[in-house]
Amino acid sequence: MKRLIWISGLSYLLIGLAHVIIGSIMPVLLEHYGQDYSAGGTLIFAQFAGFLVGVLGSPWLISRLGKRSGLLIALGVLGAAELLYTLLPSWSLMYVIGSFAGFGFGMIEAVIGTLIIAAAREKAAIAMSRIEVAFGVGALLMPLLSGWLIRSGAWRYGFLLISIFAAVMLIVWLRVRFGELDGVLKDRPGSKAAKQKANGEGEMKSANPAAQLNPVDLPDLGSEDFKTRGQKGWARHYTGSRAVLLAVFVLFFFIYVGIEMGFVNFLPSMLVERSGAGEATAAYGVAVFWLAMSIGRVYAGILAQKIGFAPYIICGIFLSLVFLSLFNLVDHFAMFLLAVLFIGLFLSGIFSIALVYATTLLPGSEATTPSLLIASGGVGGAVLPLLLGRSMDHYGAAPTGWLLAGVLALLLVLGLIIAAAERVRRLKQSVTASL
Repeated sequence: MKRLIWISGLSYLLIGLAHVIIGSIMPVLLEHYGQDYSAGGTLIFAQFAGFLVGVLGSPWLISRLGKRSGLLIALGVLGAAELLYTLLPSWSLMYVIGSFAGFGFGMIEAVIGTLIIAAAREKAAIAMSRIEVAFGVGALLMPLLSGWLIRSGAWRYGFLLISIFAAVMLIVWLRVRFGELDGVLKDRPGSKAAKQKANGEGEMKSANPAAQLNPVDLPDLGSEDFKTRGQKGWARHYTGSRAVLLAVFVLFFFIYVGIEMGFVNFLPSMLVERSGAGEATAAYGVAVFWLAMSIGRVYAGILAQKIGFAPYIICGIFLSLVFLSLFNLVDHFAMFLLAVLFIGLFLSGIFSIALVYATTLLPGSEATTPSLLIASGGVGGAVLPLLLGRSMDHYGAAPTGWLLAGVLALLLVLGLIIAAAERVRRLKQSVTASL
């Protein structure tokens, strides 16, 4: 398990680098191609459209090839796309390459996220926060590297470094073995052998009435789960109040990832416009953000388990909103960086903790809920930066910052709705238990 977490962490380090490189070099990239912020937003949209395809396509692909083969394909696609980025082809081709790069890191994130949650079980929050730290480290290192490369006039070679790293990780996943977890990596849920195994387990339960009454197998959300036993497909996990809760989580992840990616990708441009900082200096603002994210994620899982998932999420969003408002009010570069530091710190664990929280509130759907929520985040990561790019072009950096604050306030409302739904569920369970 430790080996799996370490190598998964290195893979998240890779996708952390890939996620933020476009934003880190956005000003100089647009200057090189003679494009505006709307075009930059469209490039991010193309990348996250590919991300969405990778996330949604991962269950289908691994059901036929297995998780390890799916990861190898994703790493290969990501490495090839980043290599093509290095060549700086025509702007129209950059959109195509971006979609393939997004497919690669989207599939990597979906497969590893699902694998870690399933393997770590009750320690999933801590395990996910640890590999999310690696993502943050990658997202921290890339702006620092990009700032140096911009000053050196060699900013395109950041893409080449990611391509080489992807090739290294492909070899690692191909050769390293994980003991008993190798079977999980090779397992193909849609294969004949997997179906026979599932049928065999079902027959054993039928032959043993006591097994059917095992409390571990009973649903946590009342009788709705029993109503779905005869249904087929992934949708059987989401009916009634569970469907409503899933919809709220889908919107939550749509907004959260959109905010995170929009803020990170346009932060250098906002700093250049509002503070007059140089392009290389502005790239370091992204490094400050991801430094705070990395520090916060070290303790996110532990803190969330101590105070509860819902209080952690709500407090984190509220404090982030406070400092984003401060970011919109100050006019000094040092104050900008201080606000960015605290925004990153309080947003640091929201994604991983909310992902684990959702699977906790929707028991029995661990194989589908992470992919659905990561996919919804991918849509948000594509759509909101597209809108922010147009806002930057038409209204400037300051109004765009307040637009982000308004969207973050909506995220806070959704967090409160999720917490209220969980409280109602617990109250119903306690009443049922007392009868």
